[in-house]
Amino acid sequence: MASPRIRYGVSLRKRYAAVQKDKRARYMCDVCGKEAVRRISTGIWRCRHCSATFAGGAYTFKTAAGEAAIQAISGKSAMQKPQAQAQAR
Repeated sequence: MASPRIRYGVSLRKRYAAVQKDKRARYMCDVCGKEAVRRISTGIWRCRHCSATFAGGAYTFKTAAGEAAIQAISGKSAMQKPQAQAQAR
C-alpha cells in the first residue's frame, strides 16, 4: 500500500510501493546463509540469525555498484567463462 503522502500520479505511487517492498524484504546472509537480513537504518543491514552487520544500499541490501566493486577487488569478471577460470588455476 502506498503512503497517503504520495499524491498526484499512479506512477509515483507504484514506484514508492516498490521501494518500500524492497526495503522491508528479507535478504540472504553472506555469513550464515539464512534469509534473515533486515534493514536497521539507512544503509545498515543486520542478520537476525547470526547478528552480522553489513553496509549496503539505502533501500536494498546489495547495490549494482557494490557488486561491481566486489568483483573488481576479487579479480573475477562476470564475463569470464567457468572453463577459463578453471584453466587459470
